[in-house]
Amino acid sequence: MKLLHYTSEKPDDQLVNDIGSLNKFNDELFNQLQEIVFAFLTEAQQSARLLARLEEFAEINGINVNALKNIIRSFLTFCRLAMKNNMNGNQVFEDLSELGLSEVKAKFVAKQWKSNLVALFRSQVDQTLMVNQLVDMEWRFGVTAASNDLEKAGSTFLQLKLVINKGDSNQDVYMELSLPQFYSFLHEMEKAKATLDYFS
Repeated sequence: MKLLHYTSEKPDDQLVNDIGSLNKFNDELFNQLQEIVFAFLTEAQQSARLLARLEEFAEINGINVNALKNIIRSFLTFCRLAMKNNMNGNQVFEDLSELGLSEVKAKFVAKQWKSNLVALFRSQVDQTLMVNQLVDMEWRFGVTAASNDLEKAGSTFLQLKLVINKGDSNQDVYMELSLPQFYSFLHEMEKAKATLDYFS
């Protein structure tokens, strides 16, 4: 197998099998399936919405839903790596052909890729910005009343609890900062806010 654009490593056997399995769909079903996948990739839909559409597609067409989900999971893995590596339509066509997808189907995906390229990358940026988003924050100030280290007694500190959206769940992050560290942190946050305001 020649070098691929989407990865520098040998492709995963499961991914190769799943991409090859897409050849079993007739052109009409394959095109419908690609519309579902590209809608998910470009509109940043929730995973639950994609799964519901796949289940409906499988039921209407008499397809094993679990096998379909596995195939689409592999195809989405390929698409995400292709976006990460800034691949164009021709490179997508070459890689899918090399992975065993028929020429007709690989051309269809490459055409979809070219026509949706801007939306694909915009969606990827939006998703990147949504992950690690600060959802909530709690803080409290305190003064060290007593310590076995004489210099720490009477020092001011700030305890922070940050609630961060990790994409699939929220995570609590705890921090304790001295007053100089807090002012430095506040200064960095103000700079970040000014940058965001400038670009929005």
